[in-house]
Amino acid sequence: MRTCVGCRRTDSRSALLRVVAVVGEWGGNVSLVPDPRHRLPGRGAWLHLSTTCLEQAVRRKAFTRALRLQVGPDSTAVQKYLTTTRDRPTEGGSDADEHPMRTQQ
Repeated sequence: MRTCVGCRRTDSRSALLRVVAVVGEWGGNVSLVPDPRHRLPGRGAWLHLSTTCLEQAVRRKAFTRALRLQVGPDSTAVQKYLTTTRDRPTEGGSDADEHPMRTQQ
């Protein structure tokens, strides 16, 4: 069980997106990077796949606290990821039954 930094509700790891802070080349700017495979190194914060939770986390500066940052991070990459995954079709419905398994007779 993980806690969303936006709404502070607990949920399973598969229902949340892991977000990692990446420091720029010169060490000045910090960007938030989505980590859907949960493989990037470093401290991560967990977020529901909704823009509402992202807006709450940015407004409350939850990423700065959860990732132990000195400056506020740029969250445009996470915002872009959330909008593209929301528009992407899901695996299900009639498309999922395109290649049904054969049954032996």
